Amino acid sequence: MTANWNNVVDDSRNDIVFEGRNQEYGAYELRRRYNWTVTIILACMIGTVVLGMGIKLVLGMKSDDLEKETVLDMTTIDLTPPPADKNEPPPPPPPPPPPVMETVKFVPPVIKDDAVETDPPPPQEKLAETNVSTVTQEGDGDAVVVPTEGNGNGVVEEKAPEIFTVVEEMPEFPGGAMEMMKYIQKNIQYPQMAKEAGLSGKCFLKFVVNGSGNITDVTVLKGVPGCGECDREAIRVVKSMPNWKAGKQNGRAVSVFFNLPINFQLK
Repeated sequence: MTANWNNVVDDSRNDIVFEGRNQEYGAYELRRRYNWTVTIILACMIGTVVLGMGIKLVLGMKSDDLEKETVLDMTTIDLTPPPADKNEPPPPPPPPPPPVMETVKFVPPVIKDDAVETDPPPPQEKLAETNVSTVTQEGDGDAVVVPTEGNGNGVVEEKAPEIFTVVEEMPEFPGGAMEMMKYIQKNIQYPQMAKEAGLSGKCFLKFVVNGSGNITDVTVLKGVPGCGECDREAIRVVKSMPNWKAGKQNGRAVSVFFNLPINFQLK
C-alpha cells in the first residue's frame, strides 16, 4: 500500500483515498481522470504551436514569391515610336489651299481741300456683285462667301492649337527621366490575371503634354500581346502623373506629342 501511495500517478492511490467513501462524489471522477486530462491538454498545446509555426512559414514563402514576381524591368526607356505597320494605309494628302475670292478695293475716302482723285472708288453695281476688300484681285470661281451675321462680321471657326512632334525644348517629367522611371515603378500594379497566365511584354503609349503641362489624349500605339489589362494599367499610371514641364517653341509653351514604352516583365 505504501508503494502505491507514493506513486502520484498511480490510479490505485485514488482508490485508497476514497476507500469506504461515496465514490459517486465528483472529486473521485476528477482525480481518476486527472492524468488523461493533462495528457490531452499538453497534446493540444503542442499541436497549436506547431500549426502556428507552419502557417507563418507558408505565408513567409508566399510573400517572398510575390515580391520576386512583381519586379518590373524599367532600366531603359526608348522614346522612339514603334515601327510603322506595313498593312496600314498611308496618311491622306494635305488639303488643297482654299480658292481665291474675287474682291474689289474700296478704301473710305478722306476729304481734303487740295485732294486729287487718283484711284476713284468702284461703282455701286460692281460693289453689289463683288466682295469688298483693301485690294483688288481676281478669283478662281470656286471661292465660297462666308455668311455674315447682323453685326457684319463673318463667322470664323476657331483654329485648333497646333500639336508639335519635336520642339526646341521638349516636355519633361518633374526631375527628369530617372524620376519618371521611379514614379512608374512605384505606382504600377502588375495585373493579377497577367501574373497567373505568365503574360509579359512592352506597351507603347502616345500622349500629349499641353502648354500647361497636363497630360491628355493617352492612347496605346502597341499593347502587350494578349493582355488588355496591362495596357489599361499603363494608361492609368500615365494619367496619374503630376504636371510636366511644358515644351517650348520660340519661347512659347506649346502642346507636344510624347511616346513612352512601359515594360511588363515577370522575374
